[in-house]
This record gives sequence, C-alpha cells and structure tokens, in this order.
Amino acid sequence: RSAREMQHMESISSLLQGSQPGEYQQPDPRPEREAVSLPGEQPWEMIMDKKHFKLWRRPIEGTHLYQYRVFGSYTDVTPRQFFNVQLDTEYRKKWDSLVIKLDVIERDLATGSEVIHWVTHFPYPMYSRDYVYVRRYNVDKENNLMVLVSRAVEHPSVPEDPEYVRVRTYESQMVIRPHKSFDENGFDYLLTYSDNPQTVFPRYCVSWMVSSGMPDFLEKLHTAALKAKKMEIEVRDYMSAKPLEGGGEGKASVAAAEHKSDATCGAAQLEYA
Repeated sequence: RSAREMQHMESISSLLQGSQPGEYQQPDPRPEREAVSLPGEQPWEMIMDKKHFKLWRRPIEGTHLYQYRVFGSYTDVTPRQFFNVQLDTEYRKKWDSLVIKLDVIERDLATGSEVIHWVTHFPYPMYSRDYVYVRRYNVDKENNLMVLVSRAVEHPSVPEDPEYVRVRTYESQMVIRPHKSFDENGFDYLLTYSDNPQTVFPRYCVSWMVSSGMPDFLEKLHTAALKAKKMEIEVRDYMSAKPLEGGGEGKASVAAAEHKSDATCGAAQLEYA
C-alpha cells in the first residue's frame, strides 16, 4: 500500500508544480482534492502549498478531528540521512526544542520494534502532551522505499503522569522514495498523520495549530539532516543495523538491550510490540 500511495502522489506532483509557494487560498480546491485521493477514498482538501511540501487534510468520520497528509521533496540531502535523523531519538533531543522527554522504553531484539515515550510542549495555555507509541521501520530495496510507521500503545512502564495530558490516539506513516539511490541527494516523501491531542478547542483551532506547526517541524528536520550530512553530529545508521540472529530472546528492556551489540535495531520486516 505504501508503494501504491507514493506512486499515486508522484504521478500527480507535476500537476501541482505550477502553483506559487505560500498559503493556498481556495477553501475547497476540487482538482487537488480529487488528485490526492485514491479511488474510493474520502477526498482530501489542500490547505497549504509551500516550496518543499504540500499539505492536505480530511475529516475523520465520527470525530471532530482531521487526518493530515504531506507530500514533499528535498534535493540537498540523501534519503539515508533523512531517515536516520528521524529515528535517532538522542539527536532529536538536540534539534527539536519542543521535546521535554524522548526515551526508548523497550526494544524487540529480534525485529527492532521500539516503544517510545515522548513528552512535548504544546502552545500556551495548553498543558504539555505525552505519547507512548510503538514504531517499526523497513527499508524495501526491491521497491526503492523506506517506511517508518508509528501508533499509540499502552505500556506498564509508563503510567499516566498528572503533569501531562496523555495522547491515546496517534498514528503516523512516513514513506520515502529516493530519486536515485539511498545514498545520493534527492528524494520524495509522503507523511500521513493523525492524533487526538485531547483538547477542548474546536477542530478549526487544532487544524490551525497543525498547519502552523508542520512547516516549522519539517524545516527543523531538514536542517538537522543537513547538519548530519556535514558530519557536524554523529547519527546512528539504522539502515545498516540488523536484528539479532535467532530472535530467541524476544523482548527486552532498554537497560538490558544496551548491553547487547549495536545491532539490536534492525531494518528487517518489523512487527508491532
């Protein structure tokens, strides 16, 4: 499905190339809505058209929430660098000023799936939010794709903290396709994202926060990838890591996993924890 969605987005990208960067003004751009939706899907509404990415949204049926989709492209960093920067939790603590806490709680030693606890600032006057989610990733060399998928879970090691608001509904999928190879500059990416931030603000306010925060986050992510490219900071190469042979040890806490080799996080086919 990831490959099919990426192909669909790439096939329509030329249709959208002619628009000028900046905010998209039309409230209901029907051609773009139809173009970004797969057959049978609920249509998307374009809400932003920037130099390096385009942002759509669509309502999630039965809720006051939206699902968001970003299609973007960069030509000055490699897919491997962009991929690694997103996975490296220690590096993100340095480049993302909104992070309060970002820790790996548990790893599956056989597959590399990780449970993450993420605490992040929210705009004033809202409380900070915390997420507990499992993530898996895969590098599909046959289809020339990299995929990173996350979704919210519960974990006994991370009970709710009254200081934060726990976000229990969260899903994210990033698909990256190199223009040439994983180690040459240039790639397209497709990010599909939704969460329920547990706020009392109406849907249009939440949508504004997302559409305002998304460009800032993507720019910070791009800058962090550029710094990694210039070797200003060491970033772990998740593409080269492999899962443990045999997989007999199953799941392990991070404390135990740290005593294993550096190969506990693999790019093989992963399962949700």
